[in-house]
Amino acid sequence: MTRSTTHEVELRDFIAEQALLLGAGSTVLNQLAMKGVGLGVAEHSTTLSRPVDRLRTTLTYVYVMIMGTDAERETIRQLVNKAHVNVRSEGRYSAYDKDLQLWVAATLAHNGIFIYEKTFGPLSAASRDRIYRDSQILGNALQVDPEMWPETLADFEVYWKESCDRMESDPSVRAYVAKLLDTRAQPLVFRPLLPLQDLMSRGNLDPHVREILGLSWSERDQVRYDRFWKVFPPIYRRVPKFLRQLPPRLILAEMRLRMRFHRRVI
Repeated sequence: MTRSTTHEVELRDFIAEQALLLGAGSTVLNQLAMKGVGLGVAEHSTTLSRPVDRLRTTLTYVYVMIMGTDAERETIRQLVNKAHVNVRSEGRYSAYDKDLQLWVAATLAHNGIFIYEKTFGPLSAASRDRIYRDSQILGNALQVDPEMWPETLADFEVYWKESCDRMESDPSVRAYVAKLLDTRAQPLVFRPLLPLQDLMSRGNLDPHVREILGLSWSERDQVRYDRFWKVFPPIYRRVPKFLRQLPPRLILAEMRLRMRFHRRVI
């Protein structure tokens, strides 16, 4: 059960909550459902061969952009741009496409607010607006122009709906998604969490997105999904804040060690 009163939160505390990882899978799937992004990932991503490392690099980017220093942000920005150089196909997609990058950043902002409010209850209007604006750095740090973002949250919701309406189904993207969600291909360390991650990945999606990606959803799935969101939030909120927000600090510490010893960061 979620709280009925609204509350305030800053972006650093918002992004540090590990409950937001319950939206990681659906965030990726929303990205893949946009054909240009989906084709680029399906044809270039190494996630299937190194899922743990790809999760680390993605979280490193997000946490550095929001919790890191200016120097760290610039270093990570350059590394991500370098990694994107070859992610292109003439007339089909480019990792430097500003509209596609806006969509990727938009999914992070949208799903973050969605999961946070399911866990803690509704944010105040001021907090929602502040988080929306501050999280724009996730796109602006790469090629997105600040003025490309919808001006208000209401405008953003219109952009979100219109973007979902532009999604196209593609066989190669569907095949990639099937492999991504195949539990047999996942590392043993992840397998105890895979049933929950699969449920959240599909359940957080709009039905239209599930249809685009060829994902199933049954009445039993809906019951399990609803039951989880009744049980999980009050338990999670009882965990001390320091423990809930510890993993991002550990990831940042590891990133700094990698930089210090000249190991690969991204």
